Amino acid sequence: MSEVAKLTDNVNHPEHYQMAGGIEVIDVIESAIDPINDPREAMCLANVLKYCLRYRFKGGLESLKKARWYLDRMIAYMEKRDANFGNYQRKERIEK
Repeated sequence: MSEVAKLTDNVNHPEHYQMAGGIEVIDVIESAIDPINDPREAMCLANVLKYCLRYRFKGGLESLKKARWYLDRMIAYMEKRDANFGNYQRKERIEK
């Protein structure tokens, strides 16, 4: 395999973002954040999932600590947001 082919695989389908059965972490993240109306909440959740789902293949404990950092940030944001604006409504799920 050429160096260019290796680079392409690491960009498009890196091993540390592959789950059992060929499921890609990006697909899990997109599915999880799709019904979220709040972009900051979606961003935090996306990062929590990214770091949790890859920790065994890249980053180990450091990835879990990054996930915790984003989760703590998400909780603090949502507590402040909900205190100021109340609970928000999520988008309706659209079955595909």
